[in-house]
Amino acid sequence: MFIGIGMIALGFILIGLDPEPHGNGVLGLTVGPIITLAGFIFQFYAILAKTEKNS
Repeated sequence: MFIGIGMIALGFILIGLDPEPHGNGVLGLTVGPIITLAGFIFQFYAILAKTEKNS
């Protein structure tokens, strides 16, 4: 789950680092949202995945 949180935070940081005004550059419109969405998908998988029982 920490990987997913890190990916979400990285996506928002990349959106904020976009040098274009109002985030209209490549980082703000494509790279940042894709990484953020991947982080949310990773989080949903981490929460809903069943763990194997060792018994």
